[in-house]
Amino acid sequence: MPLDQNVTDVRSRPDRILVFYLSLIGFFAIFSTTLSKNPVLPLFVQALGGGDTLLGLIAAVSPLAGILFSFPVGVISDRLGRRRLLVIAGLVFLTAPLLYLLITDPLWLIPIRFFHGTATAILGPVVSAIIAERFPATKGEMLGRYSSATLIGRTLAPLAGGIILSVFMFMPGLFPYRMVYIVAALAAVPVMYLILRYREEKPGLLDLPGFSVFKESLVTFVANRSLRATAMADMATYFAFGAFETFLPVYLFSLHFEAWQIGVIFAVQVLIIAATKPFFGRIADRVDKRYQIIVGLLVTGGSVAAVPVVTGFVMILAVSAAFGLGMSLSTVATSAYIADVAKKEEIGASMGALSAIMDIGHSAGPLVTGIIISLAGYSSGFFAGFVLALAAAGIFLVSVKDRSGKIIG
Repeated sequence: MPLDQNVTDVRSRPDRILVFYLSLIGFFAIFSTTLSKNPVLPLFVQALGGGDTLLGLIAAVSPLAGILFSFPVGVISDRLGRRRLLVIAGLVFLTAPLLYLLITDPLWLIPIRFFHGTATAILGPVVSAIIAERFPATKGEMLGRYSSATLIGRTLAPLAGGIILSVFMFMPGLFPYRMVYIVAALAAVPVMYLILRYREEKPGLLDLPGFSVFKESLVTFVANRSLRATAMADMATYFAFGAFETFLPVYLFSLHFEAWQIGVIFAVQVLIIAATKPFFGRIADRVDKRYQIIVGLLVTGGSVAAVPVVTGFVMILAVSAAFGLGMSLSTVATSAYIADVAKKEEIGASMGALSAIMDIGHSAGPLVTGIIISLAGYSSGFFAGFVLALAAAGIFLVSVKDRSGKIIG
């Protein structure tokens, strides 16, 4: 074996360990935060005497933290370094579940959920920036691996939460819910441990950026039409996803589907996304990411539009699987493409902006679709996701071309 091949193998080993560590951080972090809300949060609010209106408000504040903080966090991480921000996120993941144990008034869940939401607002863009910087040639595949690990955590958490509640439901008062939050805190211990073991190649400065830095980073992002269009593509994808996960169960219940069938439909979708993201990420590293984003948008939008058209368990299952494939195809490519287009010193800010706009789409999807469904029915509501995806694909295609018609980076 040539000497340079040996050198490459030795150098790649720490990188493989880094991806494994980051994936473990993502798995335990998302498992912990999902365990804290699904299915325990609505039941906890009800046990505390809170109504549906308060529950809706409590559920909304966590993604609000992502919308508000993802971009500033990205900018700060470009200056202070990634590790410092990860340590802050780890502390939030570790302490937030313990705060639920002190709750006796459901109103206190509003600031606690917002505080808990800041952890994921930090983790996503910072880890994405680390991967994009450390793996420039294979960032699509590595981002896909990390995303799959978080999806596995997100999938297992509701199952674990349901089991914990069932085991301790015979105990009086709030004890069953508090046991869930104790487990969520324990799940965050590996997050903190692994973050503390992470070392940066080049630690950032110790001074916080001023307002002018945030403004300059935002102007840079908005002025770049490729970055802007990519963020819109992600927003459209998560708009459709938010509508799909919120209203498909209600729609299927109206068609007399069994609860276990609906569970299988969503489980298959999540498994498909988790299984295919590394593969589609590898493809994104080898082909033009822009075409992959467009195809993913069209598949995702078409799948949402097909929901009211198809009938029967098998057909709905196929549509849900296609939706998962489209979402996996586009979202892994958007993150990798952002890293291609953004300036090296602005990768964190760009990833943060992408995450914030994604959260806007995810939050707006159920709200807008619910209004349309109430006015015009399910067909129009689901079709709205297709229209937005089609528009985002068209805008993206136009935005990544120069005046001569050539696709630009």
